[in-house]
This record gives sequence, C-alpha cells and structure tokens, in this order.
Amino acid sequence: MAQLVREVMTPGVAAVRPDASLVEVAQLMRSQDIGDVLVAEGDRVVGLVTDRDIAVRAVADGVDPLTVNAQSVCTADPVCVAPDDEVATAVELMRRHAVRRLPVVEDGRPVGIVSIGDVAVSQDPSSALADISRAEPNTEPA
Repeated sequence: MAQLVREVMTPGVAAVRPDASLVEVAQLMRSQDIGDVLVAEGDRVVGLVTDRDIAVRAVADGVDPLTVNAQSVCTADPVCVAPDDEVATAVELMRRHAVRRLPVVEDGRPVGIVSIGDVAVSQDPSSALADISRAEPNTEPA
C-alpha cells in the first residue's frame, strides 16, 4: 500500500499575513524553530517564505526587514499537496518544481508541511538527510 502525505508530513502550520514584516516572519521562525512560514489571506495559502528567501531575496539586496513584507519575498502560489496524496506524488512535485517543501492543504485550508527531510526520515531513515532532519536544532550562535 502506498504511503500517504499525512503519514510523513509535519502537522500544523505557522502562517503570517501578506503584509507581515520580514522581522515578524524571522521572529516566528526563531520562536517556532522552523525554516518556513506560510503566507495566508484568511485560510487561503498565497505564498511560502523560507529562511533562504529572506537571505537571498531581501538581506542580499540590503532591504530594510522592517519595511519589506512577506508577500514581496515569498514564493507566490506555491505548489500544494493534499494529506491523502501519495508521498510519491509529493516527491515528484518537489522534483519538477525544484522545491524542498510543499504546503499540505485539505478542503482549502493548510494543515501541514511536507519537506524533503520528512520524506527522507520516512523512506530512507539511515540516510544522511534523515539524520540531519531528525537532529535537534543548533540554537547557539556560531
């Protein structure tokens, strides 16, 4: 029997409004110990912003993170999957769209995130990626 996204996804989501500042987004990432935040209007996913988006699309350009909003640096209209989709479908979408994370949406509402790390932990638990994905975060400054 095929494995379903709901079996490997990280349930729950962190989301911000499109007009949230990058400082708000980064603070949410830090407090939740996550690297991605959904951008939502009500219950509708309109984007996905990652820590890398903040670095590459904002910090690298020297923008003021207090005045730039999440919508301006996020990936708009991200590819989504449903909890009852097969993991193989999620993997194929990640490959095709060159992304590492997919919002999981059920009845139009976000219910989780499935990442390449979630898939690795499930399908290849002895892989280096699975080990890294399971590891406790390093919250100490370098």
